[in-house]
Amino acid sequence: MSQKTAFIAIVGRPNVGKSSLLNHMLKQKIAIVSSKPQTTRTRIMGVLTEHDTQLVFIDTPGLHKPRNSLDKFMLRSVNESVAGVDACMLVVEANTDITEGERMFAEKFKALDIPAILAINKIDTIQDKAKLAPQIAKFSQLYDFSAVVPCSAQTGDGIEGLKSELRSLATEGGYMFDEDTLTDQPERVLAAEIIREKLLRLLDKEIPHGTAVFIERMKERENSDILDMDATIFCERASHKGIIIGKGGSMLKKIGSYARQDMEKFFGCRVNLQIWVKVREDWRNRENILRSLGYDQNDFN
Repeated sequence: MSQKTAFIAIVGRPNVGKSSLLNHMLKQKIAIVSSKPQTTRTRIMGVLTEHDTQLVFIDTPGLHKPRNSLDKFMLRSVNESVAGVDACMLVVEANTDITEGERMFAEKFKALDIPAILAINKIDTIQDKAKLAPQIAKFSQLYDFSAVVPCSAQTGDGIEGLKSELRSLATEGGYMFDEDTLTDQPERVLAAEIIREKLLRLLDKEIPHGTAVFIERMKERENSDILDMDATIFCERASHKGIIIGKGGSMLKKIGSYARQDMEKFFGCRVNLQIWVKVREDWRNRENILRSLGYDQNDFN
C-alpha cells in the first residue's frame, strides 16, 4: 500500500472553531479552545495518520488587524502557513456573511493557485439546514473550492466526510512523520497552553489576552509517576495579577486544579503543579519577553 501525505493549513477568522476541528479530527486535544477570539497564537502542527494517508495540519491564529508585536507575529504566522502547504482548509461559521478576511484568503488561494476546501463549521447551531445553501453559493462564487463540507466540531457531524475530502488532496511519496506522531509541540509548550486555556475560560474580558504562560521547570521524579512542574503567568498590570490570584488565592487555585486535570489526562501521570503570577508591563510589545516565550524575533517587524 503506497503512503500519501498532504500538508494542510487551517485558516479562518477568529472564533470559527479551527482548533476545535483539529482536536476532533485527531481525537486528542493539542490546540486550546475557548469562546474568546484570538485563542491560538502560534502555528500548531497536528498529524493524523489513517489508512494509507498522513495529513499534517497547520492550525493558524485567527486573522485580525495587528495592534502590537504579538499580533504582528500572529499575522506573519498565518501568511507563512498558507504559502508553504499543499492545500488549505478555510473554516467559516454556518449562516454568516462573507467577511473581508475571508475574501482576502480567497485572493491568496488564487494567487498561489492552491487547492482549498471550505469547512462550514457549527452547523449544529442552526435548525434549518436549508439556510446553508445561499452561503455555499456565495462562497462558491468567491473561489473554486475542491469541496464544501458542512460540519460540526461540537457534535462530530460531517467530520468523516471532511477527512475523506482532505485525504483526496494527498499525494504519494511516503510519510513525513512516524505513524504515532501527534504534534510538533514540545511538552512544555503544551503544558503552558493548557494553563492559558484555563485563563481564557475562567477570566473575563481582555485580561486573558494580556497573559502569557512560561514553564520554568518540568521534571519527572525518580522512581515515581509524579511530574513536578513550575509555571509562571505573566500579566500586564498589578490589578490583573490580583484578579488572576483571586480572593485568598481562590482563582489561581481553580486555574491550577483544572489545568492539572487536563495535564494528567494528557501526560498519563500525576502532576504536581505550582503556579506563580508576575507583572510584566506591555509584554506583548517587548521583544525580549516574546523571545523567551518562544516567538521568533524575525516575526516582530
